[in-house]
Amino acid sequence: MKKRLTQKWIAMICSAAMLALLLAGCGGGGETAGSGSGNGGEKVSISIWHNWTGQDAKAVAMRKIIEDFRAQNPDIEVVDEGLPTDGLKTRLRTVAAADEMPDLFVMWPDAMTKEFVKGDLLQPIDDELNANPDWKNGFIPNALDGYTVDGKIYSVPMNLAPSSFIFYNDTLFKKYNVKVPETWEELEAAIQTFNDNGVIPIALGNKANWVAQSTFFSTVADRITGTDWFLKAVEQNGAKFTDPEFIEALKTFQKLGEINAFQEGFNSLDETQMMQLYFQGNAAMVVNGGWALANLVNNAPPEVLDNTHITIVPAIAGGKGDPATTSGVVGTGLGVSKKLDGGKKEAAMKLFYALAGPDGQKATLDSSTLVSYNIELDKSKAHPLFVELYDLVQGIKIVPVYDSKLGSATVEVVNNGLQELLMGGNPETIARKIQDTQAAVAAN
Repeated sequence: MKKRLTQKWIAMICSAAMLALLLAGCGGGGETAGSGSGNGGEKVSISIWHNWTGQDAKAVAMRKIIEDFRAQNPDIEVVDEGLPTDGLKTRLRTVAAADEMPDLFVMWPDAMTKEFVKGDLLQPIDDELNANPDWKNGFIPNALDGYTVDGKIYSVPMNLAPSSFIFYNDTLFKKYNVKVPETWEELEAAIQTFNDNGVIPIALGNKANWVAQSTFFSTVADRITGTDWFLKAVEQNGAKFTDPEFIEALKTFQKLGEINAFQEGFNSLDETQMMQLYFQGNAAMVVNGGWALANLVNNAPPEVLDNTHITIVPAIAGGKGDPATTSGVVGTGLGVSKKLDGGKKEAAMKLFYALAGPDGQKATLDSSTLVSYNIELDKSKAHPLFVELYDLVQGIKIVPVYDSKLGSATVEVVNNGLQELLMGGNPETIARKIQDTQAAVAAN
């Protein structure tokens, strides 16, 4: 009996040892198996939400990177969902409230990044950046500031987004002997001349109410208040949106509506329709961000494209701001869900690097889109209008666009307020609403 028990124990021990060896053989190489999936060769699925939905060169380039990534990484399933910018921002904040973020998602620097970090929805990418010092050190000065919270970096910019340029049709300016405006008075004179001749002075599509704020008002306000005042008002520390300089900025912008700078129904047209008015030669100018250039190059008819040039919002006499500036941000980045770990995180960061690393930055620049990365533009291969934009940007500074610094609740009040302002709303009342909202945001 004793002998049989001993043999039984020996058999069990041998079986256990063999099982351990088998497990070691299967799992011991798990970290290197699967070509980057980190999941022992099993297929990993990751999700990404983005706003690369159009046919502009930037969107096409980003979608191609995703498709190439799929082909090169058959062990990683990429489930991507594209949404227009407004829809993406709204949906992200909706899922953020429910703590149901996708694995990767396009997000904006400063206010949105801070909100998501505060909500414990993001994880930093310092380890990945430090493991790739050439990538980390390749960005232009201060490019990572908008994605840095409490000393940790949560993303990198995938483009450079100056948001306020005047694109103008030089043929119409010459036809009516209009000077390209360098002062606010010259802009008002140009508006008058174009109106007198039945030409829309400035095309505007403010149905998605961010357009007037982001592409025009942020720069106008900075010209008058200066950047330091705005940053103090954001923090509610030494400045308020009811201060005289901000009221003056609202009144200056409101006057554009009063002198018919824009076509009728500007609050009912979207950005696409706005650009169509310019493409059709019905408008002498359109104010838009640097991102509009790819649309121009790909969709404007030759008679408009070949005669389009770019300048900045003119100087405003008596203003406290630097006139050699334009509003903007370093560009959107990719947020990484706090919930990601293991093989899923490894796969997600591999896609992150493909989109936002040096190759992704080059693909973006090659798509006639500015970047926050140190890459020299090959002017011999770039479209002349993009070369013009690229050279213009080298000589100006970027100042904050309002929707990058203010809380989301305040941004909505500003955007709605500007729609109302251009239709004759009371500047003081609108300023009070903005101030009350931002004071509540800053107190939380």
